[in-house]
Amino acid sequence: MLTRRELGQGFLALAGLPFLRASAARADVVGRPSEYTPDDIIANGHRFFGSLSRGLAEVVETATKRWGKPNGYILGQEAGGAFIGGLRYGEGTLYTRNAGDVKVFWQGPSLGFDAGADGDRTMMLVYNLPARDAIFRRFGGVDGSAYLVGGFGMTALINDDVYVVPIRTGLGARLGLNVSYLKFTESSTWNPF
Repeated sequence: MLTRRELGQGFLALAGLPFLRASAARADVVGRPSEYTPDDIIANGHRFFGSLSRGLAEVVETATKRWGKPNGYILGQEAGGAFIGGLRYGEGTLYTRNAGDVKVFWQGPSLGFDAGADGDRTMMLVYNLPARDAIFRRFGGVDGSAYLVGGFGMTALINDDVYVVPIRTGLGARLGLNVSYLKFTESSTWNPF
């Protein structure tokens, strides 16, 4: 025979099932970030880059044609330097429409025919991000740089089906071609590996 307490607990458990299902469904909707339109990205980029944003629309248009609409983007700053081997460090915020924003740090080594140093304002477009925290891993690719004093550049880094496309405008002198990766972390670290 069930006691009154056991009956009450059973009733609460049954009454809570629809709420639990609704919470799970809401978590699925919140888990995968929604996409941004090219106009959204360009508007945010113009505010971020300011007077340096003259070539931003062409770069975003090229990225959109190649990878579609991003479902996240990162705005931040970074610095890097290289002489054959190099290092890059940065920090910023990952913005998503419906999965929340999160502070991110990135660092990574490079190896190749590369020399110079630069400080950049960086916008990274993120494609096919399955969940906000899926950004915290390594993304590899080939990077090429050629500018003196300032310029815009775009590269693509990949891990599985998730693409991170850094768009950089910076100051410095850099010339080269290298193989590199960026490791995204939740906290700052000097270890690029």
